[in-house]
Amino acid sequence: MLKSMRKHGTTLAVFAALTTGLTAVVNGLTQKTIAHQATLQQKALFDQVVPPEYYDNDMQVECFLVSDPALGNGAPHRLYLARKSGQPSAAALETTAPDGYSGAIQLLVGADFSGTVLGTRVIEHHETPGLGDKIELRISNWIAFFSGQKIEGPDDKRWAVKKDGGMFDQFTGATITPRAVVNAVRRTALYMETLPPKLESLPACGASE
Repeated sequence: MLKSMRKHGTTLAVFAALTTGLTAVVNGLTQKTIAHQATLQQKALFDQVVPPEYYDNDMQVECFLVSDPALGNGAPHRLYLARKSGQPSAAALETTAPDGYSGAIQLLVGADFSGTVLGTRVIEHHETPGLGDKIELRISNWIAFFSGQKIEGPDDKRWAVKKDGGMFDQFTGATITPRAVVNAVRRTALYMETLPPKLESLPACGASE
């Protein structure tokens, strides 16, 4: 009995060692591929919110941290700087709409530094399927309406849903979600206008994360 238990225990130990080794080998072989795919996906997302003609640098490398209540909370948010011929031309900035119907909505907003939104995409949300999820590009093209829209100062009343007298459509049965997104994009675009004097002093990503 004891001899049999030892035999089975040894067999299990060898099997566990082989499985662990195989997992490590597979992970080592696929890690670079996974990282490369993630880089390509991020680059494709940046190109949706900051048109390629706006930059000739590697935005993924020029990552900085910014914190401001205008971005929905006090947490550090990543800003990816676009440069053209060495000069800052625009940025893609992660921001938060804290007042979505089902919680915070995470966004990526691309804008220049003079109030023009170049593009907006939803990164994460928990809005109701069939209603609030129309903020996703795969569900509807509502989010694409932000591209090229310019905000004329903090009192620009056009930056609201139509129910509130603005120019953005709301969803049937779901006004809270689009209102939250419009307000977040508006605040973020206004904040971006204040950034040029601060760009050279922003901490790099990873410095305090």
